[in-house]
Amino acid sequence: MTKNTICVWYEKDAEEAANFYAATFPDSRVEAVHFAPADFPSGKKGQVITVEFTVVGVPCVGLNGGPIFRQTEAFSFQISTESQEETDRYWNAIVGNGGAESACGWCKDKWGVNWQITPKVLTDALAAGGQKAKNAFEAMMTMHKIDVAAIEAAVSRAG
Repeated sequence: MTKNTICVWYEKDAEEAANFYAATFPDSRVEAVHFAPADFPSGKKGQVITVEFTVVGVPCVGLNGGPIFRQTEAFSFQISTESQEETDRYWNAIVGNGGAESACGWCKDKWGVNWQITPKVLTDALAAGGQKAKNAFEAMMTMHKIDVAAIEAAVSRAG
C-alpha cells in the first residue's frame, strides 16, 4: 500500500463501486478485496469490509462502514477530460448507472460519491484569468454537464 491512500466510505457496496470505476475509467482496477475476520458494527464476519482499488491512477480503499456517514460534496473525484466525447462518456456512465446530475460539471454516482467531469478547456480558461476566465466561468454556471463547444465559444469572445 502507498503512504497516502484515499479512503472512501460506502454503506455496503464498496466492491460493486470499485468494479464499476475499474470498468469505466482508464488506469483503474480492483487490487484486493478483504473480508471481515469478525462481526463489526454494520456487518458480519466474512462480509466484504474493504476493497483496495485505483481510480485513474489514484490509490483508494473502499470501506463498507454502514449507514452512519454519508457522502457529501466536500469530497469528489475530479476527472480531467480532453474532449466532449470523453466528457460525455464518463458523465453518461455515472449518471446512467443510477447516478444524478448536478451543476457545473458535477454529478453523483449511485453510491453517493461525487464526481467532477471537467474538460481541460474549462480549467485552462479559468487558469488564464481575466476576461477568458470570466466568460468561461459564466458559461459554466449555466451548465450541468460541461459543453466544450460553449466554453470554447465563451473563451473566443474574450479575444
